[in-house]
Amino acid sequence: MSIWWSLHLRREAASVPLARRLLIGTMETAGVDPDVSFDLSLALTEACANAVEHGGAAAPGSTAGAYRVTAYLDGEKCRIEVADSGPGFPKASRGRTAATPARQTAAHTDEHGRGLCLIRELADHVHCGNRPGTGAVISFDKILKWREDTPLVTA
Repeated sequence: MSIWWSLHLRREAASVPLARRLLIGTMETAGVDPDVSFDLSLALTEACANAVEHGGAAAPGSTAGAYRVTAYLDGEKCRIEVADSGPGFPKASRGRTAATPARQTAAHTDEHGRGLCLIRELADHVHCGNRPGTGAVISFDKILKWREDTPLVTA
């Protein structure tokens, strides 16, 4: 089974729950285990919140006031990509994967700075990079587990 969707969202806080609900609904309908769905929805929430907060200011006639979320459920894996039109990641964090430790970590009491660390903990593979031109892209994968009563998965 293969399902994918892509959203073009305004860089507003109200857009984050929309993306999260669509992902949860897709995974629930497909029969993904609820624990995996929760992990991915939390990681997506963090990635979208980063795009909203750091994604760049809207210029007249541009799409800088927007970001894009794409999700792929393909076979045994889910890949999510969030791309914005902001300044991008600093050189030090480009291309970092889940296996590469973050250069700086946030304290558990901090209000900001924990999003990427949390995404790295929840996903199996994480990649941070910059789009050609301008903007950051974060993509993350997770191996899917299925409910026993999954109607869309063939044995």
